Amino acid sequence: MTSEAKERCRLVAVTLDEASIGRGNPDQEHERAIAIYDIVEANHFAVPGYDGGPYLLHIALVEKKLCFDIRGQDGAPVVMHHLSLTPFRKAIRDYELICDSYYKAIRSASPAQIEAIDMGRRGLHNEAAELLMKRLDGKVELDFDTARRLFTLIFALHWKG
Repeated sequence: MTSEAKERCRLVAVTLDEASIGRGNPDQEHERAIAIYDIVEANHFAVPGYDGGPYLLHIALVEKKLCFDIRGQDGAPVVMHHLSLTPFRKAIRDYELICDSYYKAIRSASPAQIEAIDMGRRGLHNEAAELLMKRLDGKVELDFDTARRLFTLIFALHWKG
């Protein structure tokens, strides 16, 4: 891929719908901010069949569906995808449980216990990223690291604190 194509096939901004999420606790807000920062710093994101980009992405929950509002850098609408959350429900539920355990553990558990919980958390995160890539197949082209970070934001829409 040429450097020009790499520059076009990326997200330059990601926002979360404030109406869909509440303010979280400091740990939650920190996770959200890091995920957005990491996505913008390094990502691969493209809309198949669209020769535009770079992109702006707004993520929301609309009528209990995940909404990806994708726009050009100038704000012009490109496409909006609505995805059922049903395939993500188990991943979100399991990830919430393990995140709660992780945040409790970092305050009182041994390093070995924290590491074991974190390994499980990373494994669930990877599975959710693969599911997101599968659900967006043919709609959005993205790499694994971008999918992982996007799942963090999808999770943030549910993790209201």
